[in-house]
Amino acid sequence: MVGLAPPPQAVVVFNAKDVSNWRQRNGQPAVWPVAEGVTTARGGDIMTKETFLDFYLHLEFRVPDMPQATGQAKGNSGVYLAGRYEIQVLDSYGWEVPGMGDCGALYGQFAPLVNACKPAPEWQSYDVIFRAARLDEKGNMQEHARVTVLHNGIVIHNNIELPGPTAGAIDNQEGVAGPLLLQDHGDLVQYRNVWIV
Repeated sequence: MVGLAPPPQAVVVFNAKDVSNWRQRNGQPAVWPVAEGVTTARGGDIMTKETFLDFYLHLEFRVPDMPQATGQAKGNSGVYLAGRYEIQVLDSYGWEVPGMGDCGALYGQFAPLVNACKPAPEWQSYDVIFRAARLDEKGNMQEHARVTVLHNGIVIHNNIELPGPTAGAIDNQEGVAGPLLLQDHGDLVQYRNVWIV
């Protein structure tokens, strides 16, 4: 839900002041601008310096109002869990049957159960329960990663098993800790109140 405060044990991965604990994919410092507690996608993908395995994520986003744009050109960004599994961010408000590339989709793998989008440019939230893949002592896959996603407080994925990383992943190393990655897809999507337990 929008405005959900982090509990005491949370890791606040975006401090609302700067992106000093984030980096670009190439390892260089993140350059996304920050103003009034909000960061805007500009200057390439960014990912946390800290890595996570199993976690609960809360994140709030706002897509720009782009009435002339259509499809994937309409407020596009993405939230990559452990750097490998993308939850799509897009202005999909009012679309009756969301697809595998629309807001809330596990990109290219699973469409959201329902379209829970608010109209741009309202603030929206993702609350995500992520369980990393399980490997045996030899590194063989025992269980695939699983994820539950709430979009604006509505369940849009319920404990689904992910067949593997989505397109654009940082690597294919499942079952190991990875960063939270926010995608710069060329649209001025904004983020705030990002924390992980």
